[in-house]
Amino acid sequence: MGQCGITSSKTVLVFLNLIFWAAAGILCYVGAYVFITYDDYDHFFEDVYTLIPAVIIIAVGTLLFIIGLIGCCATIRESRCGLATFVIILLLVFITEVVVVVLGYIYRAKVEDEVDHSIRKVYNGYNGTNPDAASRAIDYVQRQLRCCGIHNYSDWENTVWFKQTKNNSVPLSCCKAALSNCTGSLTHPMDLYSEGCEALVVKKLQEIMMYVIWAALAFAAIQV
Repeated sequence: MGQCGITSSKTVLVFLNLIFWAAAGILCYVGAYVFITYDDYDHFFEDVYTLIPAVIIIAVGTLLFIIGLIGCCATIRESRCGLATFVIILLLVFITEVVVVVLGYIYRAKVEDEVDHSIRKVYNGYNGTNPDAASRAIDYVQRQLRCCGIHNYSDWENTVWFKQTKNNSVPLSCCKAALSNCTGSLTHPMDLYSEGCEALVVKKLQEIMMYVIWAALAFAAIQV
């Protein structure tokens, strides 16, 4: 009976370690996704400290992978020292996940103010050339989120680019994707995306922050 109980305990621990490895992969994926998405929207959100939760969650993922290795080795060798190390690191990971959740909520609350502070400057710096990083960022966001201007397409009339071009048109990235003959002219507003980009950028950034929060919460719950 005793041997059977030991074997069962080993099986459970090995299974838990496999869960930790899976969790490590998912957490690292979520952290990497946040980095990649931030790179697309970084002109609209200058506070790089927002990436701290993503950095921490990648570190947690790496730690979970190491925990899995330690747990497997300790289980196979029946090492008390190894199992104690396993439990201590697991506790540290849990605390770190709580920190990620708290930071995630703090930075998520700051998104709207940060975007509002940065987006006007980015739009005013638009020059319509592909080599210009800010112009590429605006064109990417307008196509990706299907929006035009800050609040709507009329915002373009207040930009330096619009006044210099003097053709009463907005960038082609404002054109609805299904319309191949759209020129961006304000005389055909039905051809343009009507929704502004600021609210959609805020929503997108808050969504990716929620991915980090939910991932940390989910794996903290598994550990409990």
